[in-house]
Amino acid sequence: MVSKRKEFSRSRFYRISAWLHLWLGLVTGIVVILVCLTGCIWVFQEEITSTFLDPETNVAYQQKPVIQPSQIMTIVDKEFPGKRVGSAEYHQGRTINVNLGGQRSETPALKIHPYTGEVIRKTDPKAAEGDFFEWILEGHRFLWLPYKIGRPIVNYSTLIFVFTLITGLVLWWPHKWTKSMRQRSFAIKWTGSAKRVNYDLHNVLGFYSLLVVAAIAMTGMVYGLDWFGKGVYWITSGGTPFPGYGTFNSDTLQTLRPYTPAQAVDLVWQQAAKKHPDSKGFYISFPDSTDHKAVIIITVYPSAGVIYDNQGYIHDQFTLKELPKDKIYGQKFSEDTFGNQLRRMTYDIHIGSVLGLPGKMLAFFASLIGGSLPITGFIIWWGKQKKSKHKSRKLKVNQTNSL
Repeated sequence: MVSKRKEFSRSRFYRISAWLHLWLGLVTGIVVILVCLTGCIWVFQEEITSTFLDPETNVAYQQKPVIQPSQIMTIVDKEFPGKRVGSAEYHQGRTINVNLGGQRSETPALKIHPYTGEVIRKTDPKAAEGDFFEWILEGHRFLWLPYKIGRPIVNYSTLIFVFTLITGLVLWWPHKWTKSMRQRSFAIKWTGSAKRVNYDLHNVLGFYSLLVVAAIAMTGMVYGLDWFGKGVYWITSGGTPFPGYGTFNSDTLQTLRPYTPAQAVDLVWQQAAKKHPDSKGFYISFPDSTDHKAVIIITVYPSAGVIYDNQGYIHDQFTLKELPKDKIYGQKFSEDTFGNQLRRMTYDIHIGSVLGLPGKMLAFFASLIGGSLPITGFIIWWGKQKKSKHKSRKLKVNQTNSL
């Protein structure tokens, strides 16, 4: 009777929050655990790859020119006759990653020394099965299921997880701000019983990580849920609809072909390098010469370790005329609108790189805690179920004895 009176002394809002927190957490728990744990691993994929898994792809910076895109085309033609270059990524201190046109795998077909053109690694596109981190990313994005099935499960489970965080805050909020209640809400009692420690790990760590975990979850939904991403942009841009990324085409009526494809990509790359001499990397999308609408896309990365301040250029593959800028990534970051800046920072916020190494560490531990919450929460629920059954049995025994 005492526990019943205590339960109903809480407001209806609290009881509804508790019910939602329990059942939403139970429904999405396994998905949240997998998404959070794979996210933990992905956060440091660059550091782990360069240090342990792929150290031969580290290349010390040298004060000398790197090989040009046309040279990459020549190397690909030699290594994969009849294939074309799809894209190439230059990153200071690393090999050039080269993907073939039409290749769906994210595993680069070639890793090339940026100064000598030596092929450091060659991957057969037909035999490529992807590396460890590609496998981790597939689990993080769609649980290793078919994309159209796994992707919605991950996205809407993440949305539900955000609701459990909000209801969790309602349950965490101290009923009275006494000294003992404050200590219970803000500190883990490591000397307590295993049950108490588990409760504190769920309650206290959940509170401390709430804002970071919520930011990671919502930035993930920006990419995963189209309506959510557009809604966030609309709010942060003062009611401006999301402009999209646009479609750009070369002039198919252009009869004059003053440049060969190799000359065209070299000239575009040189123009970008001249505009951004201190950049730490470039991404080049090579046009398909059989598709006259195809364009040359080049993205410049001014800073190492982040992508939010990148700037993109799009050129006609025949005339090299610069086409209208992308409305999101075509402007200089510092001169862009707040809505665009926040959209551009989404990925860096998601993995914590927006704050450098400390930010990545914060994202790692927050994701780890996020993945632990369904586990500690389930243990709390299971313990209450066992306690309830034990009380029911005891009550039946007492009733029988009284008869």
